[in-house]
Amino acid sequence: MKTSYGTIPAYITKDASEIRELMHPAVHGNARQSLAEAIIQPGEKTQLHRHQVTEELYHVTQGFGMMRLGENCFAVAVGDTVLIAPGVAHCVQATGESPLHILCCCSPAYSHDDTELL
Repeated sequence: MKTSYGTIPAYITKDASEIRELMHPAVHGNARQSLAEAIIQPGEKTQLHRHQVTEELYHVTQGFGMMRLGENCFAVAVGDTVLIAPGVAHCVQATGESPLHILCCCSPAYSHDDTELL
């Protein structure tokens, strides 16, 4: 299976980030995980949320941001990868002058039903 970035439409998730599902079981037929690109515009922030079932990996590919992970807040930049365990509240803000781009790997695959806004 192969997808092409330019053919994948973006949409807004429950946490208010712009997402492109690069690979998702509901669309592409893979079995256990999803891969998406999230784009957060300068000065904007995703809503604080958590997933009870899904484990996430965030990998920053462009921009700068501040990540809240549970009670901790820390800067993220290109090359950083963050593990978000199930049940941990999190959000991210783009703090640079350009959009923050994050690759998001979810296992099991991302689901609106597993997203609890806080």
